[in-house]
Amino acid sequence: MIETKTVFGHEVKVYRERPHSVFEMLEKTAASYPHKEAIVDGEVRLTYRELHKKVENVSANFQKRFQIQKGDRVAILLNNCVEFVLSVFAGAKLGAILVPLNTKLKESELAFMINHSGAKALITDNESLPKIDKLISENQLNKVEQIFLKNGSSQGLLSKRFLSFEVLEEPADCDELASIKEEDPLFIMYTSGTTGVPKGAIGSHIGVIHSALSFEKVFQTNTETKTLIAVPLFHVTGLIGQLLHVTRIGGTSVLMSRYQTDKYINILANEKISFLFNVPTIYVMILSRKIFHQFQYPFVQKIAYGGAPMPNDTIYQLRKYFPNAELHNAYGATETSSPTTIMPRHFPDSKINSVGRPVPVAEIKVVNEQMKECSFDEVGELLIKGPMVIKGYWDNPKANQSSFIDGYWASGDLVKVDKHGYVYIMDRKKDMINRGGEKIFSVEIENILYNHPSILEAAVVGVTDPIFGEKVKAFIVKKDGVQMLTGDEIKSFIAARIADFKVPNEVVFVDQLPRNPGGKILKSHLAKL
Repeated sequence: MIETKTVFGHEVKVYRERPHSVFEMLEKTAASYPHKEAIVDGEVRLTYRELHKKVENVSANFQKRFQIQKGDRVAILLNNCVEFVLSVFAGAKLGAILVPLNTKLKESELAFMINHSGAKALITDNESLPKIDKLISENQLNKVEQIFLKNGSSQGLLSKRFLSFEVLEEPADCDELASIKEEDPLFIMYTSGTTGVPKGAIGSHIGVIHSALSFEKVFQTNTETKTLIAVPLFHVTGLIGQLLHVTRIGGTSVLMSRYQTDKYINILANEKISFLFNVPTIYVMILSRKIFHQFQYPFVQKIAYGGAPMPNDTIYQLRKYFPNAELHNAYGATETSSPTTIMPRHFPDSKINSVGRPVPVAEIKVVNEQMKECSFDEVGELLIKGPMVIKGYWDNPKANQSSFIDGYWASGDLVKVDKHGYVYIMDRKKDMINRGGEKIFSVEIENILYNHPSILEAAVVGVTDPIFGEKVKAFIVKKDGVQMLTGDEIKSFIAARIADFKVPNEVVFVDQLPRNPGGKILKSHLAKL
């Protein structure tokens, strides 16, 4: 049942029946399914009762031994592991604000985020320790009072400032806790920073809970759901779309420290994973491996994807090899705590390139440059409203003023909506190509390129042209084993499918596409090549 409620000063749609904090979500699941397997991390397998008890200990030690209180920031610099999960729920119980950090970031990027957020504590591991040591030696982490090291007792590296994470798991009880309100911050998650300085999106308990509920309701997942989390927990897909969503329904989350194709396939088969959620590239990679074809996958029931165009051929292969699975394209952002739109369980092939319809509590508008609402199939900027939208950015009034309009978040994505309510992503606003007054959406061309049998990855950008202002340039990564593929062949392939003015003037073959630490393609770099 849906009702309206004022959230962050604006009337939005909310689910009437809902937990009121992320820790309460875990607590209710542990009470309902105490013996159900919650987390699998290598040899470690925790039931919900065991997970809940460990979280109780970690939160109590945070509070009593290290004076971490409501509103304090706790940075997490870890790959996927049980310690990450414990830190998330323990922080949520105290009302602390979690700061998940991308493990691929450089020292200067980490220093900015840790200091900008004002993190009081940091949780890391031996892999990231050299970066942290360097920052400490350069006096760049003066606000951090305590650093916890995963498996620290075996490292021989402990000191007054460094403690093993294991001390947080020692039996302890919390003192009286501050009350947690729905609108209280849960995390500060820094955007990728493709333009300028990264912005710290402030996710809330109410936002995350509504996202978990939206996934549950649209996917129709349940306590039998078992997911394999190979995308990072420091991003919203892994953290909310998988871990917190699956915790809400009493399912099981299997963790991979980092994605490896053959290992992913083996875990998928041996653990009988029923719910997959990945970027399209992962599906392309697993389908291409010989080991993938040694197994059958009747147990897979849900396949979700997003973040980039999915080749139609890949969709057809997924349907073939996962015959019992429903496929769901999804669209969201850090600022929307993950999903804004999700493909329904059943859809016609004519909608195959859509990212779905808005989730039940999302309200969207598509507006033109004059901020007037667009008609069906007219391209404009997507504005998003709902309880899952963040309140704003941490200590960034300029971004808050420019990014939020009457309760809506301005996504910067150019979309169109058809008469059936299906949303289609056309381009990032800043990536649209203007060729002599003709608007060209790079995603439209990329969707075509992804359906070429010899292409693994593609990116299209606009580059300066003295006559037309901009022209189209395509960068191509060939599939393994492909030898003969020319730029003229690519141009002919595209020309047979769209208007001539959209056909790339240049085609460049590269070994890989440049990406930021979050995995997004850096089109700004490509435009300079």
